[in-house]
Amino acid sequence: MTEIPVDDLAPRILIVEDEPKLGQLLIDYLRAANYNPALITHGDQVLSYVRQTPPDLILLDLMLPGMDGLSLCREIRRFSEVPMVIVTAKIEEIDRLLGLELGADDYICKPYSPREVVARVKTILRRYKQTQPLSLPPENNPLVINEGRFQASWRGKILDLTPVEFRLLKTLSCEPGKVFSREVLLNYLYDDYRVVTDRTIDTHIKNLRRKLEALDNEPSFIRAVYGIGYRWEASPSTLL
Repeated sequence: MTEIPVDDLAPRILIVEDEPKLGQLLIDYLRAANYNPALITHGDQVLSYVRQTPPDLILLDLMLPGMDGLSLCREIRRFSEVPMVIVTAKIEEIDRLLGLELGADDYICKPYSPREVVARVKTILRRYKQTQPLSLPPENNPLVINEGRFQASWRGKILDLTPVEFRLLKTLSCEPGKVFSREVLLNYLYDDYRVVTDRTIDTHIKNLRRKLEALDNEPSFIRAVYGIGYRWEASPSTLL
């Protein structure tokens, strides 16, 4: 098993793949996208790893030595809701349907583009994050985010945000207290592969702070963590 850390705060992706060269290729692409990948090549090692080091998403091959992918999917779903993507050369419809019925979130057939895999990972992690429960109802929360309208309000006043500022505010406010590195925030902000530097985040943070403070006498709840990134210190946002 090979594990290559990128950033302690980066989402952890577990690759379960018995072809080491293909597994390494996925590691390289995921690292380039600022994820923290790990590779397991034998099915019998997966369950103990997932229990001891819970990943944020699993890329799961079906044809494995030891326990096969469908059996692993079934067993993992007994104790974890971690997002899973089945990656396999078995393209028969029955295998696809069976995998999804067992609790997989998506299905990618070989041969595939590693860039497509990274794009699927981004989409699923974003979707999974959006479904996490929030603790406060709208009437008790100063920040309300309406995803359907792509709109946010602070103490009942609409914030005039760009799409990137909206995604940034939603990402930070949904997990108050959590420190997001600049690299991780970039993963949430851009769906394409445009070339941007991590310092781009600083500019967006500055603009977002200015807009929040224009509606409130209190200082912005976005705090910088020196050398790492940013965190939201208020209550979690309410999603509508």
